[in-house]
Amino acid sequence: MGAIVEAILGMPPLAAYLVVFALVFAEDAIFVGFVIPGETAAVLGGVVSSQGHANIGIMVPLVVLAAIVGDTVGYEIGKHLGPRLLGFRVFDRHRKRLEDAQAFLRRKGGWAVFLGRFVAFFRAMMPALAGASQMHYPRFVAFNALGGVTWGVGFTLLGYVAGASYDVVAKAAGRDLAAIVLVIVVIGIIVWRVRKNRSERRQERTYRTGHHEPSSDDDS
Repeated sequence: MGAIVEAILGMPPLAAYLVVFALVFAEDAIFVGFVIPGETAAVLGGVVSSQGHANIGIMVPLVVLAAIVGDTVGYEIGKHLGPRLLGFRVFDRHRKRLEDAQAFLRRKGGWAVFLGRFVAFFRAMMPALAGASQMHYPRFVAFNALGGVTWGVGFTLLGYVAGASYDVVAKAAGRDLAAIVLVIVVIGIIVWRVRKNRSERRQERTYRTGHHEPSSDDDS
């Protein structure tokens, strides 16, 4: 993981733009974050920009565009595949979370699309669920754009601010040490997200175990 982070931080501008765009787009369009989650890719895009390897004025719109277009593709997949999508075996282990996402969508409607953008699993699945539920496309687009802009600008600028601290450390301790600190911080963000996702899965398993149907042994 450290090598991947270092590679992204050392990429030339065009490659950095393409990789960040692809990671953000892929998470929303085809339900996976690949090696690095979309939000981490957005943060890295901001960090790269803060180091002068990319232009923040280009990176922010690209992240926003990737988020919005990725969600739109996810919506179309859900719209055309419908219930068959939810029947895919790959989603069996996430069945409870899918049910929670569907219930959230029924309760909040368009706002579920916006709020789901800030939760990893919901961010990947909510567009497809909105499409499968036949949510009116103009309504979906409005909340999708609102979420994409808020999320994209926020996380990319977060990375930009974090990257700016690199220069402060560099002046005090040298650039080699500053680079190490920066990579550790970024890896720390990734590890935190992985652990958070694992914790959510453990809670899901605990929920299922604690709410199983009583057997004959339970009644005795």
